[in-house]
Amino acid sequence: MTSHDRGLPPSDTQPEGPRSSSSQDSAQQSGDGKDKKHLPLWQETILLLTVALLLAIGIKALLLQAFYIPSESMEPGLVMDDRILVQKVSYWGGGEPERGDVVVFKDPGGWLNAAESAGPTGTIPKVMAKIGLYPSGGHLVKRVIGVAGDVIECCDDQGRLMVNGQPLDEDPYVKDEGLACRGPMVNQCSSDWKAGPVPEGRIFVMGDNRGHSADSSQRLCKPKAETDCVSGPEFVPTDLVVGRVFVLMWPRERFDWVSRPDTFEDVPDAS
Repeated sequence: MTSHDRGLPPSDTQPEGPRSSSSQDSAQQSGDGKDKKHLPLWQETILLLTVALLLAIGIKALLLQAFYIPSESMEPGLVMDDRILVQKVSYWGGGEPERGDVVVFKDPGGWLNAAESAGPTGTIPKVMAKIGLYPSGGHLVKRVIGVAGDVIECCDDQGRLMVNGQPLDEDPYVKDEGLACRGPMVNQCSSDWKAGPVPEGRIFVMGDNRGHSADSSQRLCKPKAETDCVSGPEFVPTDLVVGRVFVLMWPRERFDWVSRPDTFEDVPDAS
């Protein structure tokens, strides 16, 4: 008896229905996979470059920023036109500059001349400076000597600055050629001086090149001055501080990390 006689479908005949439908679905899925299109290479490249640029802008505008040394005031460690990186997050969340930090801050007013205040020229550099990808003008780079409550004095019998009565050992970073002390006023040490207590929300700053730095010491009231002088302009508001310098980036052969000198660890808290 044949399979046909028993009512069974012939062995070489495939049943239709669900199996046929399943085969069609598999074919459609296979077809869908082949139909997926990728972006052309040039479009992917543009997309990746755009994302990378946005990340760079976000990091440099919000976290890091490049600046340059505008003068000789921070020699010998930082030389004019050196490129530095500033860490902006150092003083976020209530943090403030600490003694010994090298900081970048906006001109409090009258500290820079017109040439030093001028920013980059040209459309592209100006745009890049706005978003933090190019060094901008109108800023100063100095070392924090005193913070709120501190009293800074010049000088002990060895010509050393004192903070809250503690002499500073500044041999590793200060340039004082031809000077009798490390706290000159108008390029000389003809008289001692005292600054502070530093007001809350202010810092007292000095350049490492003590004989050539337009810093807080040059804005102090001069002893025995014939004209009236009101204390205050010598202190820099902390809200003008952009951030802490943490690396000398360029020139490449002078790449170095910028850290806080150990001598400031010995300074006692303000009384």
